[in-house]
Amino acid sequence: MQGSVSAPIHDNHDHSDNKLFGFWIYLMSDCVLFATLFATYAVLSSNPMTGSLARELFELPFVFVETMLLLLSSITFGFGMIAMKRQDIGHLKLWMKVTFVLGLGFIGMEVYEFHHLIVEGYGPQTNAFLSAFFTLVGTHGLT
Repeated sequence: MQGSVSAPIHDNHDHSDNKLFGFWIYLMSDCVLFATLFATYAVLSSNPMTGSLARELFELPFVFVETMLLLLSSITFGFGMIAMKRQDIGHLKLWMKVTFVLGLGFIGMEVYEFHHLIVEGYGPQTNAFLSAFFTLVGTHGLT
C-alpha cells in the first residue's frame, strides 16, 4: 500500500451557524429568566400590603437617574460598535470608556440603594416583595 493516500477529511459544518444559534439560546434564556423575575416582582408589588411600601421606599428621581445611566450606556455602546465596524479604533476606545463610566455609575447607584435599604431595615429578608426586588435588581446588575 505504498502508493495509497487517504483522502483528507473536510469539515463541511459552518461554525458561524453554531455561534449564532448559541447567541439566540443565550438571549432567549435571558428573556425567560427576566420575564420570570419581573412577573414575580409585579405580582408581589401589586399586593396591597407591599404596594404602599414600594411607593414609600423608592425615590423616583434617583431611579430616573439610574435608568438614564443605563440607557445612555446602551447608546454609547452602540456608538462604539459603529466605530468598530468603521475600524475607527480611537473612537471605539473612547465610546467603550464612556460606556464603562456610565455602567460604573449605574452599578454604584445600585449598591448605594441596596446599602441604604438594608441600613433602614428593608433587606431582602423583610418580606417577599423586597426579596423579589433585591433578586431582580441584583440579577440585572450582574448581567
